[in-house]
Amino acid sequence: MMRYETFISLRYLKSKRRQSFVSVITLISIAGVTLGVMALIIVLSVMRGFENDLKGKILGMNADIVVLRSGGLIMDPGRIIKEIKSVPGVTGASPFVYSQAMLSSTFSATGVVLRGIDERSIGSVTVLPKIIKQGSLDLKPHGGLPGILVGNELARSMGGLRVGSIVRVISPQGMVITPAGEIPRFRRFRVAGIFESGMYDYDSGFAFIDLDVAKRFLRLRGGVTGIEVKVKNIYDVKKIGKAIWRKLQFPYFTRDWMTMNRNLFSALKLERITMFIILTLIVWVAAFNIVSSLIMVVMEKHRDIAILKAMGATSRSIMKIFIREGMIVGVFGTLLGSGLAYIACALLKKYQFIKLPTDVYYISTLPVQMAWSDFLIIAGSAIGICFLATIYPARQAASLPPVEGLRYE
Repeated sequence: MMRYETFISLRYLKSKRRQSFVSVITLISIAGVTLGVMALIIVLSVMRGFENDLKGKILGMNADIVVLRSGGLIMDPGRIIKEIKSVPGVTGASPFVYSQAMLSSTFSATGVVLRGIDERSIGSVTVLPKIIKQGSLDLKPHGGLPGILVGNELARSMGGLRVGSIVRVISPQGMVITPAGEIPRFRRFRVAGIFESGMYDYDSGFAFIDLDVAKRFLRLRGGVTGIEVKVKNIYDVKKIGKAIWRKLQFPYFTRDWMTMNRNLFSALKLERITMFIILTLIVWVAAFNIVSSLIMVVMEKHRDIAILKAMGATSRSIMKIFIREGMIVGVFGTLLGSGLAYIACALLKKYQFIKLPTDVYYISTLPVQMAWSDFLIIAGSAIGICFLATIYPARQAASLPPVEGLRYE
């Protein structure tokens, strides 16, 4: 059977009060808790989705670990790759060449990050072969012209490059001496493919060419800039990076994705914590509404309280009545807010009806990733705040002397 404290709490919520203003405040309190919980869950789900989507795209275009040589190029990449693959947890390795260059076409010119890649092994460390929307990864020379892979935003900004278009790559490395003086080294390439990663920075600023072509074009004497490494578990990169370093020793060193993107992900984490604190204020506002609502109920029900005490109810029982009344408001608002937030996040995740400008944000749509831990933490925090809000009016109700309430009856 239901305890009488809970029964009276429900009656106080359902009964017709002489002061309708109390009912309005109660509804505002429920709405405030609902909106606070809903806003918290949606915002944190969006921020979690943004962080994970960004992490996936960064790790998709870049390796988990990069092995470099202090002070120069890696001249024996085959031996180094063999050593790296022998480390437990490593699933793939591929050599690369990195340089900055100028890309020009008939209509425009722009600076790009030029990367030489090994077509045979690049798929084991990045998703590049999977995101090619037009053309292919065939970068070997055909008809005297080697191939180049460009992003869709880069192709659009350069006058609408298409597969088969001819571009010139101008490198500041290795100046060519001519009778007119030194000029930058350049070479003509044909567009072999166009990729789309979903990140504006990559799609507008990266170009890929064949590794052997890059070595000759940049005059690297057979060396490579570094080795890209893919691991089984991305959160084991610190341990695996140390294992690789112990095997290779100086002058080789490693850099992992956590180190290379530390500032970005630290900022995202701090922003998520800050938004949680700020949006919790909405719940606190609703909690003050609960306080005012319960105080007015205590003022309205002072005769009922006196009668209950005269019938033998203890001060502890009176406190329970009003605490449970406030908690019913808090729990109902929390459950309603959680349910509405789940529906909103599910719709947003399925239909992706909110679009973002790609030249401002890293992504094109608003991502959402729900986590039960967020639901539990937010619901627990909201209910805890509502419980704290009930203590003062409940103590005031419990301290009312029954004589005062029955004096004029």
